[in-house]
Amino acid sequence: MIKNDLFLRALKGETVNRPPVWMMRQAGRFLPEFMEIRKKYDFFTRCRTPELASEITVQPIRRFGMDAAILFSDILVIPQAMNIEVEMKPNFGPYLPNPVRDQKGVDKVIVPNVHETLDYVYKAIKMTKEKLNNEVPLIGFAGSPWTILCYVVQGQGSKTFDKAKEFCFTNPVAAHQLLQKITETTIAYLKAKVAAGVDAVQIFDSWGGMLSPVDYQEFSWQYINQIVEALKDEAPVIAFGKGCWFALEEMANSNVSALGVDWTITPQNARKFTQNKVTLQGNFDPSRLLSPPTEIKKMVHKMIDDFGKDKYIVNLGHGILPNIPLENAKAFIDAVKEYKSIK
Repeated sequence: MIKNDLFLRALKGETVNRPPVWMMRQAGRFLPEFMEIRKKYDFFTRCRTPELASEITVQPIRRFGMDAAILFSDILVIPQAMNIEVEMKPNFGPYLPNPVRDQKGVDKVIVPNVHETLDYVYKAIKMTKEKLNNEVPLIGFAGSPWTILCYVVQGQGSKTFDKAKEFCFTNPVAAHQLLQKITETTIAYLKAKVAAGVDAVQIFDSWGGMLSPVDYQEFSWQYINQIVEALKDEAPVIAFGKGCWFALEEMANSNVSALGVDWTITPQNARKFTQNKVTLQGNFDPSRLLSPPTEIKKMVHKMIDDFGKDKYIVNLGHGILPNIPLENAKAFIDAVKEYKSIK
Protein backbone atom coordinates (compact mmCIF):
# COMPACT_ATOMS: atom_id res chain seq x y z
CA MET A 1 0.00 0.00 0.00
CA ILE A 2 1.16 3.52 -0.79
CA LYS A 3 1.73 5.43 2.45
CA ASN A 4 0.74 8.84 1.05
CA ASP A 5 -2.26 8.13 -1.17
CA LEU A 6 -3.65 11.68 -1.14
CA PHE A 7 -3.15 12.07 -4.90
CA LEU A 8 -5.00 8.82 -5.69
CA ARG A 9 -7.82 9.73 -3.30
CA ALA A 10 -8.23 13.13 -4.96
CA LEU A 11 -8.44 11.39 -8.36
CA LYS A 12 -11.32 9.32 -6.99
CA GLY A 13 -13.04 12.47 -5.72
CA GLU A 14 -12.81 11.48 -2.06
CA THR A 15 -12.95 14.02 0.77
CA VAL A 16 -9.45 15.03 1.89
CA ASN A 17 -7.96 17.26 4.61
CA ARG A 18 -5.96 19.14 2.00
CA PRO A 19 -5.48 18.72 -1.74
CA PRO A 20 -2.38 16.88 -3.02
CA VAL A 21 0.38 18.76 -4.83
CA TRP A 22 2.94 18.01 -7.54
CA MET A 23 4.43 20.13 -10.32
CA MET A 24 4.64 19.41 -14.02
CA ARG A 25 8.31 19.04 -15.02
CA GLN A 26 9.24 18.75 -11.34
CA ALA A 27 11.85 16.12 -12.28
CA GLY A 28 14.46 18.21 -13.97
CA ARG A 29 15.78 21.48 -15.08
CA PHE A 30 15.30 23.75 -12.04
CA LEU A 31 17.13 21.39 -9.65
CA PRO A 32 20.90 21.69 -9.11
CA GLU A 33 21.21 17.92 -8.59
CA PHE A 34 19.61 17.41 -12.00
CA MET A 35 22.01 19.90 -13.59
CA GLU A 36 24.93 17.81 -12.32
CA ILE A 37 23.55 14.78 -14.19
CA ARG A 38 22.83 16.91 -17.27
CA LYS A 39 26.48 17.95 -17.49
CA LYS A 40 27.51 14.31 -17.91
CA TYR A 41 24.78 12.81 -20.12
CA ASP A 42 22.82 14.06 -23.13
CA PHE A 43 19.04 14.25 -23.06
CA PHE A 44 18.01 10.95 -24.61
CA THR A 45 20.77 9.09 -22.73
CA ARG A 46 19.09 10.30 -19.55
CA CYS A 47 15.71 9.09 -20.84
CA ARG A 48 17.05 5.71 -21.99
CA THR A 49 19.16 4.85 -18.96
CA PRO A 50 16.83 3.47 -16.25
CA GLU A 51 19.30 4.26 -13.44
CA LEU A 52 19.44 7.93 -14.50
CA ALA A 53 15.72 8.32 -15.25
CA SER A 54 14.74 6.81 -11.89
CA GLU A 55 17.25 8.97 -9.99
CA ILE A 56 16.00 12.14 -11.69
CA THR A 57 12.39 11.14 -10.93
CA VAL A 58 12.95 10.86 -7.18
CA GLN A 59 15.18 13.96 -6.78
CA PRO A 60 12.29 16.44 -6.28
CA ILE A 61 10.51 14.04 -3.92
CA ARG A 62 13.60 13.87 -1.71
CA ARG A 63 14.00 17.63 -1.74
CA PHE A 64 10.42 18.89 -1.47
CA GLY A 65 8.19 15.93 -0.62
CA MET A 66 5.52 16.31 -3.30
CA ASP A 67 2.49 14.01 -3.05
CA ALA A 68 3.27 12.27 -6.37
CA ALA A 69 6.31 11.58 -8.54
CA ILE A 70 6.23 11.78 -12.33
CA LEU A 71 8.58 9.60 -14.33
CA PHE A 72 11.42 11.45 -16.03
CA SER A 73 11.01 10.79 -19.75
CA ASP A 74 9.85 12.66 -22.84
CA ILE A 75 6.78 12.61 -25.08
CA LEU A 76 9.05 12.17 -28.13
CA VAL A 77 10.14 8.64 -27.19
CA ILE A 78 6.90 7.60 -28.95
CA PRO A 79 7.84 8.86 -32.44
CA GLN A 80 11.35 7.45 -31.93
CA ALA A 81 9.77 4.04 -31.35
CA MET A 82 7.65 4.56 -34.48
CA ASN A 83 10.68 4.74 -36.79
CA ILE A 84 10.91 8.55 -36.78
CA GLU A 85 14.28 10.11 -36.01
CA VAL A 86 14.20 12.64 -33.17
CA GLU A 87 17.17 14.65 -31.88
CA MET A 88 17.29 16.96 -28.88
CA LYS A 89 19.54 19.88 -29.79
CA PRO A 90 21.04 21.96 -26.96
CA ASN A 91 19.61 25.50 -26.81
CA PHE A 92 17.18 24.59 -29.60
CA GLY A 93 14.92 21.75 -28.48
CA PRO A 94 13.45 18.86 -30.45
CA TYR A 95 14.58 18.48 -34.05
CA LEU A 96 13.24 15.88 -36.49
CA PRO A 97 15.45 15.82 -39.61
CA ASN A 98 12.88 13.94 -41.74
CA PRO A 99 9.43 15.38 -40.98
CA VAL A 100 6.37 13.46 -42.20
CA ARG A 101 4.48 15.60 -44.69
CA ASP A 102 2.79 13.28 -47.21
CA GLN A 103 1.12 9.90 -47.61
CA LYS A 104 4.44 8.24 -48.42
CA GLY A 105 5.87 9.53 -45.14
CA VAL A 106 2.83 8.28 -43.18
CA ASP A 107 3.14 4.82 -44.79
CA LYS A 108 6.70 4.53 -43.45
CA VAL A 109 5.60 5.20 -39.87
CA ILE A 110 5.20 1.95 -37.94
CA VAL A 111 3.09 0.90 -34.98
CA PRO A 112 5.90 -0.75 -33.02
CA ASN A 113 6.09 -3.52 -30.46
CA VAL A 114 6.33 -1.13 -27.51
CA HIS A 115 7.54 -3.92 -25.19
CA GLU A 116 10.73 -4.08 -27.24
CA THR A 117 11.25 -0.50 -28.43
CA LEU A 118 10.39 1.20 -25.13
CA ASP A 119 11.59 -1.44 -22.70
CA TYR A 120 13.97 1.07 -21.07
CA VAL A 121 10.96 3.09 -19.86
CA TYR A 122 9.41 0.11 -18.06
CA LYS A 123 12.76 -0.72 -16.47
CA ALA A 124 12.96 2.88 -15.25
CA ILE A 125 9.46 2.55 -13.75
CA LYS A 126 10.41 -0.59 -11.82
CA MET A 127 13.62 1.03 -10.52
CA THR A 128 11.72 4.19 -9.55
CA LYS A 129 9.09 2.21 -7.67
CA GLU A 130 11.85 0.57 -5.65
CA LYS A 131 13.40 3.96 -4.82
CA LEU A 132 10.03 5.46 -3.88
CA ASN A 133 9.44 2.49 -1.55
CA ASN A 134 5.65 3.03 -1.58
CA GLU A 135 6.00 6.55 -0.16
CA VAL A 136 4.04 8.30 -2.96
CA PRO A 137 2.34 7.28 -6.23
CA LEU A 138 4.16 7.38 -9.57
CA ILE A 139 2.65 9.05 -12.64
CA GLY A 140 3.42 7.90 -16.20
CA PHE A 141 2.67 10.11 -19.18
CA ALA A 142 2.45 10.49 -22.93
CA GLY A 143 1.85 13.32 -25.36
CA SER A 144 -1.51 13.54 -27.06
CA PRO A 145 -1.59 12.24 -30.64
CA TRP A 146 -2.15 15.79 -31.94
CA THR A 147 0.82 17.17 -29.98
CA ILE A 148 3.06 14.35 -31.26
CA LEU A 149 1.84 15.00 -34.83
CA CYS A 150 2.77 18.68 -34.42
CA TYR A 151 6.43 17.75 -33.88
CA VAL A 152 6.46 14.92 -36.41
CA VAL A 153 5.14 17.14 -39.21
CA GLN A 154 6.66 20.50 -38.24
CA GLY A 155 10.05 18.94 -37.54
CA GLN A 156 10.68 21.18 -34.52
CA GLY A 157 8.94 23.38 -31.98
CA SER A 158 6.92 26.29 -33.32
CA LYS A 159 4.76 29.20 -32.21
CA THR A 160 2.13 28.40 -34.85
CA PHE A 161 2.72 24.80 -36.02
CA ASP A 162 1.65 26.09 -39.43
CA LYS A 163 3.09 23.13 -41.36
CA ALA A 164 1.34 20.65 -39.05
CA LYS A 165 -1.98 22.43 -39.52
CA GLU A 166 -1.47 22.72 -43.27
CA PHE A 167 -0.88 18.95 -43.45
CA CYS A 168 -4.09 18.24 -41.52
CA PHE A 169 -6.20 20.66 -43.52
CA THR A 170 -4.87 19.79 -47.00
CA ASN A 171 -4.35 16.05 -46.49
CA PRO A 172 -6.84 14.99 -43.80
CA VAL A 173 -6.88 11.31 -44.82
CA ALA A 174 -3.13 10.93 -44.29
CA ALA A 175 -3.30 13.10 -41.14
CA HIS A 176 -5.95 10.86 -39.57
CA GLN A 177 -3.95 7.75 -40.48
CA LEU A 178 -0.93 9.23 -38.72
CA LEU A 179 -3.00 10.25 -35.69
CA GLN A 180 -4.47 6.74 -35.48
CA LYS A 181 -1.02 5.13 -35.61
CA ILE A 182 0.19 7.43 -32.82
CA THR A 183 -2.96 6.67 -30.81
CA GLU A 184 -2.52 2.88 -31.08
CA THR A 185 1.15 3.15 -30.10
CA THR A 186 0.29 5.41 -27.16
CA ILE A 187 -2.41 3.06 -25.86
CA ALA A 188 -0.02 0.11 -25.93
CA TYR A 189 2.72 2.22 -24.33
CA LEU A 190 0.57 3.50 -21.47
CA LYS A 191 -0.88 0.03 -20.81
CA ALA A 192 2.68 -1.31 -20.54
CA LYS A 193 3.55 1.55 -18.17
CA VAL A 194 0.63 0.60 -15.92
CA ALA A 195 1.73 -3.05 -16.03
CA ALA A 196 5.25 -1.92 -15.04
CA GLY A 197 3.86 -0.13 -11.99
CA VAL A 198 2.71 3.47 -12.58
CA ASP A 199 -0.31 4.39 -10.46
CA ALA A 200 -1.87 6.94 -12.85
CA VAL A 201 -1.22 8.35 -16.32
CA GLN A 202 -1.39 11.84 -17.77
CA ILE A 203 -1.90 12.81 -21.41
CA PHE A 204 -0.21 16.10 -22.28
CA ASP A 205 -1.96 17.96 -25.10
CA SER A 206 0.56 20.81 -25.07
CA TRP A 207 -0.48 22.19 -28.46
CA GLY A 208 -4.24 21.54 -28.34
CA GLY A 209 -4.87 25.25 -27.88
CA MET A 210 -3.45 25.85 -31.37
CA LEU A 211 -6.68 24.46 -32.83
CA SER A 212 -10.11 26.02 -33.12
CA PRO A 213 -12.85 24.33 -31.06
CA VAL A 214 -14.18 22.53 -34.17
CA ASP A 215 -10.75 21.39 -35.32
CA TYR A 216 -9.89 20.34 -31.76
CA GLN A 217 -12.70 17.80 -31.83
CA GLU A 218 -11.55 16.39 -35.16
CA PHE A 219 -7.79 16.33 -34.77
CA SER A 220 -7.22 16.03 -31.03
CA TRP A 221 -9.97 15.19 -28.60
CA GLN A 222 -11.38 12.14 -30.42
CA TYR A 223 -7.92 10.54 -30.25
CA ILE A 224 -7.31 11.47 -26.61
CA ASN A 225 -10.71 9.97 -25.83
CA GLN A 226 -9.71 6.68 -27.49
CA ILE A 227 -6.76 6.55 -25.11
CA VAL A 228 -8.97 7.38 -22.10
CA GLU A 229 -11.43 4.63 -23.05
CA ALA A 230 -8.64 2.07 -23.48
CA LEU A 231 -7.02 2.92 -20.12
CA LYS A 232 -9.97 3.83 -17.90
CA ASP A 233 -10.30 0.39 -16.29
CA GLU A 234 -6.55 0.02 -15.75
CA ALA A 235 -5.50 3.30 -14.11
CA PRO A 236 -6.78 6.82 -13.47
CA VAL A 237 -6.25 9.04 -16.52
CA ILE A 238 -5.58 12.79 -16.36
CA ALA A 239 -6.03 14.78 -19.57
CA PHE A 240 -4.29 18.14 -19.79
CA GLY A 241 -5.00 20.34 -22.79
CA LYS A 242 -3.05 23.59 -22.63
CA GLY A 243 -5.22 26.44 -23.86
CA CYS A 244 -8.19 24.10 -24.26
CA TRP A 245 -10.65 25.65 -21.80
CA PHE A 246 -13.23 25.68 -24.63
CA ALA A 247 -13.28 21.86 -24.59
CA LEU A 248 -13.60 21.36 -20.82
CA GLU A 249 -17.34 20.70 -20.89
CA GLU A 250 -17.03 17.85 -23.38
CA MET A 251 -13.89 16.48 -21.73
CA ALA A 252 -15.71 16.35 -18.38
CA ASN A 253 -18.33 14.09 -19.94
CA SER A 254 -15.71 11.45 -20.72
CA ASN A 255 -14.17 8.76 -18.50
CA VAL A 256 -11.19 10.88 -17.41
CA SER A 257 -10.38 10.86 -13.70
CA ALA A 258 -9.10 14.44 -13.81
CA LEU A 259 -8.63 17.39 -16.15
CA GLY A 260 -5.62 19.67 -16.04
CA VAL A 261 -6.29 23.37 -16.56
CA ASP A 262 -3.90 26.23 -17.30
CA TRP A 263 -3.92 29.79 -15.98
CA THR A 264 -6.09 31.22 -18.79
CA ILE A 265 -9.27 30.17 -16.97
CA THR A 266 -10.46 31.02 -13.47
CA PRO A 267 -11.07 28.19 -10.98
CA GLN A 268 -14.73 29.26 -10.85
CA ASN A 269 -15.18 28.94 -14.63
CA ALA A 270 -13.27 25.65 -14.72
CA ARG A 271 -15.71 24.26 -12.14
CA LYS A 272 -18.67 25.75 -14.01
CA PHE A 273 -17.64 24.31 -17.40
CA THR A 274 -16.99 20.86 -15.91
CA GLN A 275 -20.09 21.02 -13.65
CA ASN A 276 -17.95 19.66 -10.79
CA LYS A 277 -18.09 16.22 -12.45
CA VAL A 278 -14.34 15.54 -12.36
CA THR A 279 -11.28 16.33 -10.30
CA LEU A 280 -9.42 19.38 -11.62
CA GLN A 281 -5.67 19.91 -11.61
CA GLY A 282 -3.74 23.18 -11.95
CA ASN A 283 -3.68 26.14 -12.67
CA PHE A 284 -0.91 28.30 -11.15
CA ASP A 285 0.96 30.37 -13.74
CA PRO A 286 4.53 28.93 -13.69
CA SER A 287 5.94 32.48 -14.04
CA ARG A 288 4.18 33.38 -10.79
CA LEU A 289 6.76 31.21 -9.01
CA LEU A 290 9.07 34.19 -9.59
CA SER A 291 6.98 36.17 -7.05
CA PRO A 292 8.28 36.43 -3.47
CA PRO A 293 7.64 33.26 -1.39
CA THR A 294 5.19 35.06 0.92
CA GLU A 295 3.13 36.10 -2.12
CA ILE A 296 3.27 32.58 -3.56
CA LYS A 297 1.83 31.15 -0.35
CA LYS A 298 -1.04 33.65 -0.34
CA MET A 299 -1.84 32.98 -4.01
CA VAL A 300 -1.75 29.20 -3.52
CA HIS A 301 -4.13 29.38 -0.55
CA LYS A 302 -6.53 31.57 -2.55
CA MET A 303 -6.30 29.16 -5.50
CA ILE A 304 -7.26 26.22 -3.25
CA ASP A 305 -10.13 28.20 -1.75
CA ASP A 306 -11.37 29.08 -5.25
CA PHE A 307 -11.21 25.49 -6.58
CA GLY A 308 -12.27 23.93 -3.26
CA LYS A 309 -10.06 21.43 -1.44
CA ASP A 310 -11.87 18.32 -2.71
CA LYS A 311 -11.72 16.96 -6.27
CA TYR A 312 -8.67 19.13 -6.74
CA ILE A 313 -4.93 18.57 -7.30
CA VAL A 314 -2.66 21.57 -6.85
CA ASN A 315 -0.29 22.01 -9.78
CA LEU A 316 1.07 24.56 -12.18
CA GLY A 317 -0.75 25.49 -15.40
CA HIS A 318 2.25 24.16 -17.37
CA GLY A 319 5.79 22.94 -16.62
CA ILE A 320 8.03 24.62 -14.04
CA LEU A 321 10.49 27.05 -15.60
CA PRO A 322 14.27 26.47 -15.35
CA ASN A 323 14.92 29.82 -13.63
CA ILE A 324 12.67 29.31 -10.60
CA PRO A 325 14.52 29.75 -7.26
CA LEU A 326 14.45 26.62 -5.09
CA GLU A 327 12.96 28.53 -2.14
CA ASN A 328 10.04 29.61 -4.35
CA ALA A 329 9.32 26.05 -5.48
CA LYS A 330 9.48 25.02 -1.82
CA ALA A 331 7.07 27.83 -0.89
CA PHE A 332 4.57 26.49 -3.45
CA ILE A 333 4.71 22.94 -2.06
CA ASP A 334 4.76 24.06 1.59
CA ALA A 335 1.77 26.35 1.05
CA VAL A 336 -0.34 23.34 0.11
CA LYS A 337 0.92 21.22 3.01
CA GLU A 338 0.16 24.05 5.45
CA TYR A 339 -3.30 24.68 3.98
CA LYS A 340 -6.23 24.72 6.37
CA SER A 341 -9.71 25.02 4.94
CA ILE A 342 -11.48 28.28 5.78
CA LYS A 343 -14.84 26.53 5.69
